[in-house]
Amino acid sequence: MSRANRLLRLVQLLRRHRRPVSAASLADELGVSVRSVYRDIDALREQGASIEGAAGAGYQLRPGFLLPPLMFTDEELEAIVLGLRLTAEHGDEALGRAAAEVVAKLRAVLPRDLKTLVDETALLAGPSLRRQPEQVDLAEVRRCIREQRKARIAYADRRGAASERVVWPIAIGFFERARVVVAWCEERADFRSFRADRIARWTTSGDRFGRPRAALLAEWRAREAIPAQLPG
Repeated sequence: MSRANRLLRLVQLLRRHRRPVSAASLADELGVSVRSVYRDIDALREQGASIEGAAGAGYQLRPGFLLPPLMFTDEELEAIVLGLRLTAEHGDEALGRAAAEVVAKLRAVLPRDLKTLVDETALLAGPSLRRQPEQVDLAEVRRCIREQRKARIAYADRRGAASERVVWPIAIGFFERARVVVAWCEERADFRSFRADRIARWTTSGDRFGRPRAALLAEWRAREAIPAQLPG
């Protein structure tokens, strides 16, 4: 393991522990000597990390420290690039533009060797050829979710039966064959999933959700046994 990668892992370990953790424990998790941990702690402090503690007493990282951009491992950077490429291919148009802008910002701040890795990453995102186009603007749907606003929609189910609904949108699922809006439906007084290509009209309301979106999302995930996709 390079020292840059080891420093990154050390910061991540310190962030994970909310109480002081001994150098011996850190050394065991990193697979290095205790003496190396002492040297790495000193190196991080020189870079501005506020690490409290001392040898024999344990160490704790105070919040707010951001490492300089040297601190992506190769696999972490590949994960970022692949995620952005998938977003560009399978997200809506606005998300695609945002993904391209993120790549440009990454290239502007990364060291030369990591910039080359971004340019030469061999992980590709294939196009979706079977998804039906939507009539609604998914950027507006995403804004509605962020602002926790209700929406009135005109929807047709798989049999073509049309209905008008007032929904509280809480998430969008991006799949190869369809994009799906997850929402609390006032008419059904329950969670429902709506294929975006079957939504004929979307009108964002000025009314806010009756409950926090985070609570609704947690309840829906628990009911569907869906874990958080990026656990901390």
